Amino acid sequence: MNQLDRFINTYKPILDQTMITAVNELKAPSILKESMRYSLEAGGKRIRPLLLFAAIAAFEKKPELGLTAAASLEMIHTYSLVHDDLPSMDDDDLRRGKPTNHKVFGEAIAILAGDGLLTYSFQLIAEDKNLNPDLKIKLISLLAACAGPEGMVGGQTADIQGENQHLALEDLEYIHLHKTGKLLSYAVMAGAMIGGATPKQLALFETFSKHLGLAFQISDDILDVEGTEQRLGKPVGSDTGNIKSTYPSVLTLQGAKQQLEMHIEAAKQALIETNLQTSLLEEITTMIGARDH
Repeated sequence: MNQLDRFINTYKPILDQTMITAVNELKAPSILKESMRYSLEAGGKRIRPLLLFAAIAAFEKKPELGLTAAASLEMIHTYSLVHDDLPSMDDDDLRRGKPTNHKVFGEAIAILAGDGLLTYSFQLIAEDKNLNPDLKIKLISLLAACAGPEGMVGGQTADIQGENQHLALEDLEYIHLHKTGKLLSYAVMAGAMIGGATPKQLALFETFSKHLGLAFQISDDILDVEGTEQRLGKPVGSDTGNIKSTYPSVLTLQGAKQQLEMHIEAAKQALIETNLQTSLLEEITTMIGARDH
């Protein structure tokens, strides 16, 4: 078992338990809590929380310092998936190999479960006893920016507007830097802030996270062409079926693979320049670049 596997096996169960405990403690209707738990328990690799933990570890500090921040981030990511799967959005029946939330609980409860995960995430950070008030304000502000109109939601909007069109590479990068990249960037930046990064180190982590976010989406697009439903947890070719521009459709499959390699190398170079213990972040970057293709 390598370093990254040990890290995942240590912190993923702690994260999962933290999120479920937080939902269980809510004084809220049981059906709402059940729906929220259903999507949180659907699994996934927890890339965003792991990036946050690994960024803290780069400063040789305990990753547990970011446990609440990581849980809140994963809740926002999960809410976005619940809403993405709705009939008015991507209209998906499967998520991570299980029926999507609205297929189990109905559209109204699924929407409200997503709303609950989104809003509760900010409460969790505000009430975190491990972080000082100034840092909590910075984290909440950054998370809202990365998840909102200037971040993920803006990217999702541009993605919907780009359907049934042949987008230029610049337009495609805007979508993915925001729709996918902003929450990945938050994970890295939040971990670095909790770890005590200098302004120069923060700038390098931001560069790293931008390249990583684009690499993640290019990898996802390649998987949508070459993957299997078992690996993806959803139907293969869903982007093609929805007539969305992807990196393989814009650059060709080989061009997309070359672009992926370029972003992976640029991300790793930024890490080297931080002069920190970034081996875990480097392993995660390698893992993203080699996701079953």
